[in-house]
Amino acid sequence: MMPWLFCALGLVILLLAGDALVRGAVNLSLRLGVPALIVSLTIVAFGTSAPELLIAVNAVHDNADGIALGNVVGSNTANILLVLGIPAIIATLHTSQCSTRRSYVQMLMASVLFIGLAFCGTLTIWSGLILLTALGFFLIGAFAQARNHRRNGCSGSDEDELDGLEDADPDMPYWRICIYLGLGLIGLPLGADLLVDNATIIARMYHISETVIGLTLVAIGTSLPELATTVMATLRRQADVALGNVIGSNMFNLLATIGIATFVGPISVDPEFLQFDLWVMLGASLLIIPFVFLKQDITRLWGFVLTGLYIAYLAVLF
Repeated sequence: MMPWLFCALGLVILLLAGDALVRGAVNLSLRLGVPALIVSLTIVAFGTSAPELLIAVNAVHDNADGIALGNVVGSNTANILLVLGIPAIIATLHTSQCSTRRSYVQMLMASVLFIGLAFCGTLTIWSGLILLTALGFFLIGAFAQARNHRRNGCSGSDEDELDGLEDADPDMPYWRICIYLGLGLIGLPLGADLLVDNATIIARMYHISETVIGLTLVAIGTSLPELATTVMATLRRQADVALGNVIGSNMFNLLATIGIATFVGPISVDPEFLQFDLWVMLGASLLIIPFVFLKQDITRLWGFVLTGLYIAYLAVLF
C-alpha cells in the first residue's frame, strides 16, 4: 500500500511544483518585458511538460528506460485522446476557428523523427542532439511568426494575450516570483524521484513491466497539467489555447524531454514500443486532422469517441 501512497504523493508534488514553476517563469518574463505571446508559446508549453522531463531524467538515471519512454509516448497518446476527449464531453471545442496547421504539421514531423530514431534500437546522445536541434528550428520559427504577428498587429492586445495566461501579473513583486520559482525547482525533482522509485516498486510487486507502468500510471499522471489547462480553456471558449497546449506539449515531450534525457544516459527502446505503442501515438495524432485542416469542431460525440479509444488502448495494454 505504501508504494501507491508515495506514488500519489510524488504525483501531487509534481503537479503543484509544475504549476508553481509556470507561474513564476511567466511572471518573471513579463516583468523583464518579454511579450506574453512568446511566453505562452515557450515557457507555458515547457512548464506543463516539466513533469515528463523530470520523470524521464530520473528514470534514465535509475536505469528504468521503460518508464522514461513509456511516460513520453503514453503522455502524448493521452494528450490527444484523453486531454482533448474529456473537455469535448464537457463542452464542444470550437476548433473550426483555430489556425494551428503549421504547428500541427511540425508535431507530426517531430513524431516521425522520433519514431525513426527509436528504430535504431537505442537513443544515444547523438539522437538527443538531433531532437534538440529540431526543437531549436521549431522555436526559431515560432519566435519569427510571433514577431511578425505583433509587428502586423494581428496578435491582439497585450490584455488579450494575458487573459490566456493563468495568474499573469506584469507587476508581481520579485519576492513572490522567487517563491514560485523556488517551490517549482525544489518540488519537481523531489516529486519525480518519489514517483519513479515507487512506480518501479509497483511494477515489480505486480509483475507488470516498467513499460506498461510508464505508459499508463505515470503517463496519465503527468498529463494532468495539460488536462487542467485544456478544461479551463474549453470553459473559457478558448479552443486555440486548448489545441495549442496539446500540440506544443507533445512537441516538447518528444524533442526536449527525450533529447535532454539522453545526456543522462543511453535509452534502450523496448521492442513493444516499435511494434505497437509508437504507432498508437502516431495514429492518435493523425485522428485530429479533420479538426486542424477541415475546420471541424470537436463535438461531444467526438469527445466520447476519443475517450473511448483511450480506454480501449488501456484495456489492450493490461
